[in-house]
Amino acid sequence: MKSTISKHVFTFLKQLEKNNNRDWFNERKPEFKTIEKEVKAFNEELFTLINKHDQVDKLKQFRIYRDVRFSKNKQPYKTHFGCSFNRVKPKLRGGYYIHIQPNNESFIATGFWDPNKEDLLRIRKEFEIDDQEMRDILNDKSFSTIWGDFKGDSLKTAPKGFDKEHPAIDLIRRKQYIFTKPFTDNQVLSDNFINEVDTAFKAIRPFFDYMSDVLTTDLNGISIID
Repeated sequence: MKSTISKHVFTFLKQLEKNNNRDWFNERKPEFKTIEKEVKAFNEELFTLINKHDQVDKLKQFRIYRDVRFSKNKQPYKTHFGCSFNRVKPKLRGGYYIHIQPNNESFIATGFWDPNKEDLLRIRKEFEIDDQEMRDILNDKSFSTIWGDFKGDSLKTAPKGFDKEHPAIDLIRRKQYIFTKPFTDNQVLSDNFINEVDTAFKAIRPFFDYMSDVLTTDLNGISIID
């Protein structure tokens, strides 16, 4: 049987948003555990589907509890469920993320959220040499229809050591290389939601293949992994 997300998930999260305190939550802990289990089952089936066209080695469903130690927002609980899926390293790079939140705030995301400085420099150097393959991926109709363009942060000017007039400066200035796709509540609750998510994740593959090739070779195309 295909896994789905039920209305109960959204109902509970909406109530939690209005009653974000420990007393309310603790009284409803059994209900939360049931909902958490339902979402986990969905994510585990999604993990299986992804592994039919890619290689992901682990699933991480994030805890509902917020770390408030360094946050001005002291509410103890998140009002969403988040889960990430990591591709098998070192050969395969990148990852997948799904975010379930009511009020039409659900989305999926892929790409490179916080590349380390070595990876970021390697990506920028690749674009400095030749950005055409990346342009071809972004401009492919089947890809762009699902994912659109890059999201995330960029520098306001050229990074140190790069020409601000370079034709690929829009790509070189990026600090993040991520894509996101939003979903309405009705889409999340539909029977076909898990297939829509998997189809979108499958469509990101040309980008992941390109970035994995870049990040596992030097500028001469020589492998840097064993």
